[in-house]
Order: sequence, then C-alpha cells, then structure tokens
Amino acid sequence: MCLAIPAQITSIEANNMAKVDILGVIRHVSVDLVPEAKPGDWVLVHAGFAIQVVDEEYAAETLQILRDINVIDTDLEPAAGES
Repeated sequence: MCLAIPAQITSIEANNMAKVDILGVIRHVSVDLVPEAKPGDWVLVHAGFAIQVVDEEYAAETLQILRDINVIDTDLEPAAGES
C-alpha cells in the first residue's frame, strides 16, 4: 500500500525542488508533477514528489485521520495553518 502525506510548501527552489513542512519536519520534494504549485499551497507528497495540490481543509482532515490510526505521532505539534 502506498501512502501520500499532506505537506505545505514553504518555498520553491532551483530545479523545481520545493521545501515543504510536514508537521514541523522540513523536506525537499520535486514539484515537477504539479507545476501550478506555489508557496503556501498544500500538496500530497509520495516518494519525494508532490503529486497533487489539495486544499487546507483536505490536508487537515487527512492529517487527523493519520493521527487517529496511529500512522503519525500524535505528540507532534500541528504545522502552521493546520487546525
């Protein structure tokens, strides 16, 4: 089973690489598959690629579901903008 995690883009850098925030953890991912993505957008990240732009409500709901089923640590603080 594959799993994509919501992340918020904080910046887009050279070579279509974006810095994203995943519950306070910063990662670099490719945005080649979502050229419309921009800083502040929420994206689904899988295997180092942003694969879809999603709205903030969808991202927050998905993160909550992942917490509820213990896929992510419930002790982590929500990222900025997450409810």
